[in-house]
Amino acid sequence: MRKKVALVLGSGGARGYAHIGVIEELEARGYEIGCIAGCSMGAVIGGIYAAGKLAEYREWTESLDYLDVLRLLDVSFRLGAIRGERVFGKIHEIVGEIEIEQLAIPYTAVATDLTNQQEIWFQEGCLHKAMRASAAIPSLFTPVTQGSRMLVDGGLLNPLPIVPVVSSHCDLIVAVNLNALNQKQYQLPVIERPAAIKGKIDQLMGSLGAKLSFLRREDNDLESQDETPNPWLDTDREATASEEAAPKSASDSRVVGNVGPASLLELVNQSFETMQTSLAQYKIAGYPPDVLINVPKRVCRFFDFHKAPELIQLGRQIASDTLDRYERDHA
Repeated sequence: MRKKVALVLGSGGARGYAHIGVIEELEARGYEIGCIAGCSMGAVIGGIYAAGKLAEYREWTESLDYLDVLRLLDVSFRLGAIRGERVFGKIHEIVGEIEIEQLAIPYTAVATDLTNQQEIWFQEGCLHKAMRASAAIPSLFTPVTQGSRMLVDGGLLNPLPIVPVVSSHCDLIVAVNLNALNQKQYQLPVIERPAAIKGKIDQLMGSLGAKLSFLRREDNDLESQDETPNPWLDTDREATASEEAAPKSASDSRVVGNVGPASLLELVNQSFETMQTSLAQYKIAGYPPDVLINVPKRVCRFFDFHKAPELIQLGRQIASDTLDRYERDHA
């Protein structure tokens, strides 16, 4: 008999692509996903899966290169770096207009209401609006207003929403934590793809930097140094021999003169991730899942949204190893 899984998909920016690999591994092993609760990218991936459109979404994300990601950045001058209309417009195009009540399985998206300082669960209403609110990452995507409420990323209060599935009639709870530490055995796979045209990248980077001046620090005493790597995209794909011999953590700070993150945006996101890591541990301790799939925080930066193929593959690998141990212990 197939075991029914209550799946919890955590918050973690671009690392959320790993959720796709986890879902594929669960299905390949014959598990039935009976319900989903998600936060931020977990809410997006979970909602798309529940709507039956995960294959189309994966195909789209894996086709994105640096230039494609840059084109999706609709610059905002309000409460976030980008409005998100292009990104979520494409997601809406893939999923269509659908209510949460119409989904094949129960679904919960978790957001944070800044006005009333409380956690919000979306279990009915427009799926697209629920996903957009849950994924309004502070400093990156502009918040969503709903009446008198201002909604942002659910990870601000609950980066791993286990509670919504505790009462489900499933055989086991599987939670995917995207902010794990001490998973040194896993590295981001290397997947060769056609190199983008550097001249066009530089031109677009310069255009973006002019509009978002806070993306780069401009200290007079650092003018003689090389240009700070863009915090959105890592265009230096080829590692040097020394880097390969001693790889650095992907979540290490981009530093300028060894004084910290390379931009205000990166500083805010690193602070946000530090908070999420701590909160996730409390959620796991309070409601331990039957299976905990830990994706290392260090494998990529919060906004490395051009690394879908690598992260999907890594998610499947970690899920496979974790489920092997669970099945061996419960044989």
